[in-house]
Amino acid sequence: MKKPEVSVRAIPGWVIVLTLFGVLYLTGLHTEVVGQVQRLLLASGLKNAGVPEPVSAAGTETTATNHAAVVGAGFKLTDLNGTTINFASLRGKVVFLNIWATWCPPCVAEMPNIQRLYEKVGSDKIAFVMLSVDKGGPEKVQKFIQKKGYTFPVYLPASQFPQELYSNSIPTTFIISPEGEIVAKQEGMAAYDTPEMREFLKSMVR
Repeated sequence: MKKPEVSVRAIPGWVIVLTLFGVLYLTGLHTEVVGQVQRLLLASGLKNAGVPEPVSAAGTETTATNHAAVVGAGFKLTDLNGTTINFASLRGKVVFLNIWATWCPPCVAEMPNIQRLYEKVGSDKIAFVMLSVDKGGPEKVQKFIQKKGYTFPVYLPASQFPQELYSNSIPTTFIISPEGEIVAKQEGMAAYDTPEMREFLKSMVR
């Protein structure tokens, strides 16, 4: 007796989609695939990060942004080489702080854009802090960063997370003034390599 042939066309579409997603999830590729799709959204310009008005030449804010408490007192960070620094040591610099994780697709999506911003700003008065919340030590994070070829500074928390930096989602990005106050916050992915953002960061440099 001839065995019945199974046609691919006879398989319901939802079965194929679920199988595809299952394979991507089991192989760990789902983060990359979703990140690539979201990266296309960023490239469209629809998710550019908003920025407050630049500071004036005299160094005062031209808008009432946040006159919040100084951020990160006592907070410690560890870089990928195991060196611990005090967040307070960045006082006097503009800080671009991005909270992310390797398993987070929108984090993966916005990283190339942040890398370009980092390369273009090029000031020792502007500190980039790419703060990973991955668990299990720096090895996984270091492997990810090396694979991607990113050169911005990457850290992991080495003490209790400051309340001021809590967020309901990642990625979340904070821009902190040289005085240690949060002047901008973006929850969710965004495109940061824009003329407006570059100008805003440079405008706060003392």
